[in-house]
Amino acid sequence: MILHRGGIMLEFFRDPNLNPLTSAFGCCLRLDDVGSFFAVILAAGVPETTVVQPRAHRPRREDWGSLVGALIDPDGTLLRLVQEQR
Repeated sequence: MILHRGGIMLEFFRDPNLNPLTSAFGCCLRLDDVGSFFAVILAAGVPETTVVQPRAHRPRREDWGSLVGALIDPDGTLLRLVQEQR
């Protein structure tokens, strides 16, 4: 899976030895516009669901004020999509 946004390209590769049920891998992408990036994810064909990989979780406003969504890559790695409160 490859996603492009402006000058950034994210590439995801499967690892046959990774067990997503035991993996603690993850990262956080701090974005100026989470909504626009989420639209790119959906346009790339990543489904908005809770049961398959890859998948996307729609951004929502958290109690602390930030807008947070998620992208789960093909191996189950969590990428948090965060837009700080302005």
